[in-house]
Amino acid sequence: MNKKIKVAVIYNEAYPELYQYKTDLKESKLDFVPYFEVDNITPMDEYEDLVNRLKEEGFDAYSLNIVDDFKLLINNLEKEKPDVIFNFVEIYLNDAKLEMNIAGIYEILGIPYTGASPMGLANCQSKVLTKRILSSNKIKTADFFLVNEIQKSYRHKLKYPLIVKPAFEDASVGIENASVVKNYKLLKERIEHVILQYKQPALVEEFIEGRELNVAIIGDINPDVLPISEIDFSEMPEHLANIVSYQAKWDPLNEAYHKTIPICPAPLNDELRIKVEETALAAFKLMGARDYSRVDIRLTKDDEVYVLEVNPNPDLTEGAGFMRSTETAGYTYNQTLVKIVSFALARAGKIMR
Repeated sequence: MNKKIKVAVIYNEAYPELYQYKTDLKESKLDFVPYFEVDNITPMDEYEDLVNRLKEEGFDAYSLNIVDDFKLLINNLEKEKPDVIFNFVEIYLNDAKLEMNIAGIYEILGIPYTGASPMGLANCQSKVLTKRILSSNKIKTADFFLVNEIQKSYRHKLKYPLIVKPAFEDASVGIENASVVKNYKLLKERIEHVILQYKQPALVEEFIEGRELNVAIIGDINPDVLPISEIDFSEMPEHLANIVSYQAKWDPLNEAYHKTIPICPAPLNDELRIKVEETALAAFKLMGARDYSRVDIRLTKDDEVYVLEVNPNPDLTEGAGFMRSTETAGYTYNQTLVKIVSFALARAGKIMR
């Protein structure tokens, strides 16, 4: 009898008790009509479901929350000796820049793992580095400047409106409706808010008006572009900017959450679709992403393609984001998980049994 492949699903939720809540849209006093229903499940629930899905596919799977404890991680890996790690660690000690260090530990220990390498994670973690790598390879990104510390004034040659972001965050952290600024007064306020609140430089970009596309890519040696998804802003009220803010992604009681409506596949003619796919795939390769990733793109009214971000190891919530594109491509949730694990095993010369 063949031994089952052991998969460690590893994540870091330092304060899991914070997720013990229930959101009831019917009981909430909302001044808008919600579009989405809300599943009252925690990230821990989702990881346990993922473990169960892997077990259904014949793996010996288990989950581990490292809760900011390095020794817990090392001791578990030495005891359990997993064949492969499904890496979901995005932050350590409340520092997103340490994400790459956790992947580096897997490298040192010689354990294959899913998703981007430490270098790929480092490249994508820095929005400025991402922009420089892409622009040097003739991929368009918005013009920008970086503010490292609070100053008396902020001179620039960019055209309003602008958008101000923390330079080293992902998952839309620090991106809110107030991030889009239309004059110098608001710009100054937002720069100083980002530097003080997030303890990191503020990235100021020209705001690219237009359609927003999410391009999911799956694979390692020969990655495939999945059906493109679009965020429909047509229902967004005038008092909210046409952006996928932190609230739009994560707060079901916020109006923006229910006004950023995905369409997959996006309505694009063949010529434009190919142009977007080629740009996203080039960005994926240049930034060192692998296995699964999502490239966020803005499409101007003149069909110019601008890359906003390359997101390695994106959220794998069923029915949302990356998984929306895999489902449209005809993959089940379980099939997608198996594919991602198989890429990591193949890099280590291990064959799925």
